[in-house]
Parts: sequence; C-alpha cells; structure tokens
Amino acid sequence: MADRHVDIAGQIAGIDPGLRPDDLAPDEAAHLLLSLAQVLGQANLDYHTADAPALSDADYDRLKRLNAAIEAQFPDLKRSDSPSDQVGAAVADGFGKITHAVRMLSLANAFDDDDVQDFDDQIRKFLGLGADAPLNYTAEPKIDGLSLSLRYEDGRLKQAATRGDGETGENVTQNALTIADVPQTLTDAPAVLEVRGEVYMAHADFAALNERQNESGGKTFANPRNAAAGSLRQLDASITAARPLKFFAYAWGEVSSAIAETQSGAIARLADWGFSTNPLTQVCDGPAELIAHYKQIEQQRAGLGYDIDGVVYKVDDLALQRRLGFRSTTPRWAIAHKFPAELAWTRLRDIDIQVGRTGAISPVARLDPVTVGGVVVSNATLHNEDYIAGIGGDGTPIREGRDLRIGDWVQVYRAGDVIPKIKDVDLSKRPDGAVPYVFPDVCPECGSAAIREEGDAVRRCTGGLICPAQAVEKLKHFVGRAAFDIEGLGAKQVEAFYHDADLSVKQPADIFTLAARDEANLTKLKNRDGWGETSVSNLFYAIDERRKIALNRVLFSLGIRHVGESGAAVLARHYGSWAQFADAMDAAQIGEGAAWDDLNSIDGVGAVMATSVITTMQQPAERASIDALIAELDVQDVAAPATDGSPVAGKTVVFTGTLEKMTRAEAKARAESLGAKVSGSVSAKTDILVAGPGAGSKAKKAADLGIETIDEDGWLTLIGDA
Repeated sequence: MADRHVDIAGQIAGIDPGLRPDDLAPDEAAHLLLSLAQVLGQANLDYHTADAPALSDADYDRLKRLNAAIEAQFPDLKRSDSPSDQVGAAVADGFGKITHAVRMLSLANAFDDDDVQDFDDQIRKFLGLGADAPLNYTAEPKIDGLSLSLRYEDGRLKQAATRGDGETGENVTQNALTIADVPQTLTDAPAVLEVRGEVYMAHADFAALNERQNESGGKTFANPRNAAAGSLRQLDASITAARPLKFFAYAWGEVSSAIAETQSGAIARLADWGFSTNPLTQVCDGPAELIAHYKQIEQQRAGLGYDIDGVVYKVDDLALQRRLGFRSTTPRWAIAHKFPAELAWTRLRDIDIQVGRTGAISPVARLDPVTVGGVVVSNATLHNEDYIAGIGGDGTPIREGRDLRIGDWVQVYRAGDVIPKIKDVDLSKRPDGAVPYVFPDVCPECGSAAIREEGDAVRRCTGGLICPAQAVEKLKHFVGRAAFDIEGLGAKQVEAFYHDADLSVKQPADIFTLAARDEANLTKLKNRDGWGETSVSNLFYAIDERRKIALNRVLFSLGIRHVGESGAAVLARHYGSWAQFADAMDAAQIGEGAAWDDLNSIDGVGAVMATSVITTMQQPAERASIDALIAELDVQDVAAPATDGSPVAGKTVVFTGTLEKMTRAEAKARAESLGAKVSGSVSAKTDILVAGPGAGSKAKKAADLGIETIDEDGWLTLIGDA
C-alpha cells in the first residue's frame, strides 16, 4: 500500500503553482501542511545549523509562501510546528549560547507587484491611513548571507551572536572581531546598542577562497552564502580571520536611547559610526517607487559583486513601525521582495491515486525526473479530477481547456510564491492513442464507492472505518506532533502496527492497550525486527506519559474535518473540559437550539465547522471509537487566563461599529494581549460590547441581554490606553 501514497518529496515537488488555497479540501490542506512542516524544518537545520542547504533559497521561499497561504485559508489547521512560527534553527553544538535581548525575526516575502501593493494596502488599513496619505519606505538590497547581531556597551563591542532560532544565537564574538567591516569601538553611541546586519562574501573573494581550498585539498563551498556562514561559524577564530568576510549593517536590536526618528536616519547614523551600509538603499514614496527601485536593483544585480536575492522594504517612520508591531515571527512594517521563476518540460508517465484520512481521493502525476530551479522534480500533485480535465476551481478553463493524458509532454512551472505544477501540455507531442484519463469512482484501497458531493472539489471514498487508507492516515494524524506526539511512535510504526494481526492497532484507543495486549501475545514486540527490550520499554513508557494530555490536543487529534490546531484550541478554551464539550455536542442540533447557537458564537467557528464537529460526535461508530479513547486518558481542563492586573482577562469582548482611534485589527490584538477573548457575535456569554458609530443589530442584542456596552473611549479608559 505504501507505494500508493505520495512521499514527501513527491508532494512538495508536485503542488500546483496556480493552485489557490481555497480550492483545497481541508484534509488535503492538512496533509500538505504536515509535509511542508517536515521539509521546511529540515531545511532550516540544513541552512542555519549545518551550513549545507539541500533546498535552494527559491524553493524554500516557494514552500514557505505556500504554507502561509494555506494557513491563511485554513487557520484552524495551523500546526504547532508551523514554519510560519519558526525563525532560523537551533544553535549547533560547540558554540556558547547568547539570548537576544530583542528577538531576531525573519521577514515576510513578496514575489510580484501585486504583493507589494497588498503590503502597502495592509499597512494603511492597519494604521487607518487613506490611500493618498503620505507614507515613505526604505528599499535596500537583501543580502544573501548570515545574520549577525553585534552588541556594544559603552562604545565597545562586547558580544556577537548569530540569529539561531531568533531567541538564542551562537556566540561568535571572537570570530566577529576578525571582520574588518565590524568596528570594535564606537564614538558617541548609546550606552547599549545592538547593531544587526549580514555577513557575506564577495564573488571574487569566494572564487579565490575556493581556489585556495582546492589547492590545499580543503573543503570547497557551493556558493558564497555557504562559505560566509561556514567561515563565521568556525570554532577556531584563526580560520575565520583567514576568510574574506564582509558585513553590511541595516538594523538594530536593543538600544538604550533612540538613534533616529526614521529608518533612513538610523542607517545614516550606523554609517557615521563606521559601519558599511548599502549604497543602494533609497527612500521611496509608495509602491510605484518601490517597484521601480526594485527593477533598477534587479538590473544591476549581476554586477554588484555579491549575492542578493531580493529587495527589502521597510516603513521609514520608526513611530509607525512601533505602532504596526509584529506578528509571531515577522514585523508588519517590513517585507522582502524576492527575485523570480522557472520552467521545464518532461513526460507525464503515469497518474496514481492516493487516499487521505477523510477519504479524499487525490491524483498524483508521475514524471520523468527533470531539474527545475535546482531541484529534481519527479512527482506532481494534480489536485483533483477537474484539474486533470482542464477545469479550474471556479469552473472556467485552465490551460485553455487542454486536458492531461498519460504520455503527454508537459510543462512544469515553478513561480516565486508556490511549488511546481503542470502548467501546460504540448498537444503536438501527444502520443498516438493517448486517451482521456478516467477518474476512478471506486476507492483503490477498499473498493467502496467514491462519490463527489455537490460543492466539494474532491471525490471521496465512502468506506469510512473499513477503508485501510483512511484508518491508517487517521492514526498517523493522531500520533502527529501537534496531536499526541508519542516518542517512538511515528507514521512508519503506525502503519506496521495497523497491518500486524497480533498488534492490531486499528483505532487510537488500541495504542493505549498495546502494552497489555503485547503481554498476552506469544510473539512479543521486543522480539520483532527493529525492536528490542529497551526500545519497547521506552515506547510503552512514552505512551503512558501521553495519557495525561491537554484538551486542545485531544480535540485536534480526533481528525475532525475543518478542525485544525487553532480550531481545537478555540473549542478547548470555550468549553474548558472534555465533559462540558461532550455534553454540549450531545445536546446540539444542527441548525437550531441553544447548544448550536453557543457553538456558532465562538470567534473562529462557523456553521461548516460546527456541523462537522456535531456530526462526528453524534455518529455512533465514530463516537464509540472516541469514547474508547477518552476512557484511556486523563484529559486536562483548560486553565483560566492568568493575565495579572488586566481588567479584561478572561472576559469575552465583541467589537462593532466603526472604531475611530484604532483599527479593528489593532483593537483585537490589544484585547487578546490583555487576556480577553474576542468574539464575532453577541451572546449571553458576552461580557463587554465595544460599540462605535454605526453599531447596529449587535448593539440592540447586547441591550436586550443586559450586556455592558461602552464606546471606544470607554474601552481605552478601561484598558489604560486613554
């Protein structure tokens, strides 16, 4: 059966670059997010820790962009190990650790002019600025090197650290002291000043270094970035001193006093202190000037003498930067506009079918291997039967209506924001006798009917629990990192245990009875290939350790359609305990009743998710499996918010009408930072309604329910921001 399932490389290589995340079914999105988390997590280690990336920068950007787009479309499916929440990678062994006083974050990416316009639009929306209001940005080349933070105290360089995982970096102070572009003392600088920038190697210096390395029999480097990173991260500083490293300064971390009022002014101050700053940095008024400067830099790229992979835009006004603030891993006020796109032709050798945990039947293209953007592509996810037939998600033709057939000569496309798809087909090279692909109407795994319901983009197996593919995929989801995350029990072990007649792990509860059943078996697990007494003992211990588990993890582990990590967390916070959740689902009726209304009032829960949760919990076979699992667990209640001193901690707040002193996004972010729950609808559980001008039905309902209603000024006074 394993050969019917797409390997990770196949999944990544085969995602449709024209794919819109809203065309994905939730189970497809969840499966893809798992693959992306695995591939990008390893890429972070290869790039930041080992200085030996196996994934090109362009491919990394494509994958991360796709991951973010899917998370935006399916916020409930965001994983606890999401690449969107990761910066860099863990510190390598051998280096001391330095905790950054101010986190070193990564940047969001733009890949085309529309993305740049969206960046400007989002900033204006967040700040409440009109389209014609002046808003300056800086634009500077994005150096392809290794991030470095330099901490100066009383004008002297005290320590230098790599970015690491954003919070903790490697102590490379002695190595940084050998770089000529790094001043060791500063005049008239703040008492504490952290200067941040990029260590890089010029093309000519890189070529000379590789020539010397080759002559001496030493290691040669694949590119200047690897050479710079490997040189800076030497345990012997004398090796670093012999390497031709350079440093551009472009940012700062902790400062004891302000150094400027604008980004451009701060860059000028850095230059005054003796740092090298990029001469191509320019202040631009709006997206049109940013894009024009981007194109100028792109034209000069080949002659710069060092590697860049895009242009970074930052809001110039530092007061606005502070107001815009940060997302979890990126600032709202900056973006990296990356350079683009590649094409290649190859043969479509076959179309395979895989079955997901919710029964989704997905076609997979098997290709003659072809190199696209430095990566060998041999598989492509074809998304669904319409895509093969040349029909887009909105029912309009794609590829001008040309279908895909086995044996076709196809064009594989790699754009900046997504990973490969089959973009087109050359009908002049279509083999004689090639016939339209007939999509299966039965499941290849269990033989059950595969039907496509109205409004669903995919065909699904109706076999349910009798379908081995669905059962195995559900178990794999259950043991995933964001769910039970049982050490020693991964996808490979789950599949083996499922198909082993003696071990017979068919549903989640079977995992927690495995030790007892193994004790009764004649052939013990410890005597099987790949196992031993210690590994089995460790596995059973790890399983027992997961009997006590948080409610949100349990809810996510069940694999309910439309319920991702965020959705599970929202449900857990709302109901507080498994008993209250289960009782509410038992009482709920789809489309009506108090329990239904309560479920739908939760911010982040809609009718689709609510229907899915209730259906799952009330389906007899599914519920029996869930109850058997719960009987083996100690499900932990959700602790009440612990935001000391907050007047709104634990309260449910609804905003309605027009806010005049802050945008809705700012208001929501501020409320959540104080421990409040922000809901999208008024109910009996609402504590405070903040009503601006234009408040309508929500204000009336709040009045009818006797809920405290305050205006925007009252809200600001309440939270101490007046």
